[in-house]
Amino acid sequence: MDVSARIEAVYAQIVHRNPGESEFHQAAREVLPALAPVLGAHPEYVDARIVERLCEPERQLAFRVPWVDDDGEVQVNRGFRVEFSSALGPYKGGLRFHPSVNLGIVKFLGFEQIFKNALTGLAIGGGKGGADFDPKGRSDGEVMRFCQSFMTELHRHLGEHTDVPAGDIGVGAREIGYLFGQYKRLTNRFEAGVLTGKPVGWGGSHARTEATGYGTVHFAQEMLRTRKKDFDGLTVVVSGSGNVALYAIDKVHALGGRVVACSDSSGHVVDPDGIDATLLKEIKEVRRGRIDAYATAKPGAVFSGRGSVFEVPCEVVLPCATQNELTEQCAITLVKNGVLAVAEGANMPCTPAAIEIFREADVLFGPGKAANAGGVATSALEMQQNASRERWTFAQTEARLAAVMTEVHTLCRTTADRYGCSPDDYALGANAAGFVRVAEAMAAQGIV
Repeated sequence: MDVSARIEAVYAQIVHRNPGESEFHQAAREVLPALAPVLGAHPEYVDARIVERLCEPERQLAFRVPWVDDDGEVQVNRGFRVEFSSALGPYKGGLRFHPSVNLGIVKFLGFEQIFKNALTGLAIGGGKGGADFDPKGRSDGEVMRFCQSFMTELHRHLGEHTDVPAGDIGVGAREIGYLFGQYKRLTNRFEAGVLTGKPVGWGGSHARTEATGYGTVHFAQEMLRTRKKDFDGLTVVVSGSGNVALYAIDKVHALGGRVVACSDSSGHVVDPDGIDATLLKEIKEVRRGRIDAYATAKPGAVFSGRGSVFEVPCEVVLPCATQNELTEQCAITLVKNGVLAVAEGANMPCTPAAIEIFREADVLFGPGKAANAGGVATSALEMQQNASRERWTFAQTEARLAAVMTEVHTLCRTTADRYGCSPDDYALGANAAGFVRVAEAMAAQGIV
């Protein structure tokens, strides 16, 4: 059996059956070659067409979302939910509200979610959803009406044992609250476990807001320790200034590192003294302002609307904004400036060419499906608390999060080694380990 030829055939089929979905194609191209050593060792997975089945979502939903703005004008958006794999548990993955959202992006995110969720070792499948709605600049009333219309269609496909969404870009505690309220109204059930990312006061989990950023830093710390280093004294660059970036900055500073730059879609800010996380949160979460306001408020900080945040010299990079933001040229610049490690806080922020540059330069690279798994892991912990009607303390939850990220890191290294690759090949280790867990479940459950 020529495993490589089989993988190429599967990839060609994905491109043919999903035309125009470039992000989904990219995600598949990144994952499939890493499965070659697994398929070579397990021909039964080939015979059962596990890869072909895994690359086809179990269900794809696209629907109209009509709503009325504050001026009384009718607006129409498009909503999506891709329920990719339930082999390990109910579909689990966030909702993204952003103008760029389309079916291909949702499928790429859902595909990545399968492997990410499997790596946590928790009983959750893979899915993703969202809409091409932009909450920026919208009033609370407009956001509420949109969320209510969105949930009116989506609710029939959800359930704590079926599909459990969470937040993502553009979907925070406000949006989760409106979505949950409409779900409760339509179903007449306070089914707390149907949505995660809820405020702590009514079913949410401590540390959920911080989880993705904290988890990314925990993973990066574990990578650094393989080189007998840690964050203490290191200079760090974080792209983005949303939820993931904000709490990654917090955790880096707690571990002794110094984040000197961060960004948003308008540009980036450099603060040689270290980013003031409290000020940044006030600007982004309270004022909902742009990153240049940080430079206005903080002496010594400089804003630039040109170039890239990745041009700032540093030893660790945490890309926490969006897909394909760290390009080949960015990677070349980072390597030239002496970067030691890159851990993806966002989903697929590094292009394939950038990843290859890091590999050739022996830069530690933590792929998003492993490095940012802390968010979904804590969502699963929130589901556990909802099921048992318990609430854990912040310290208890963060300890569980840290333990999960350490286990994910160890699993990536041991799996890469098991299949004849360097333990430092986290990309292969993450893809192979996640795939094996899902493949075993799919094989046991038959052709479904």
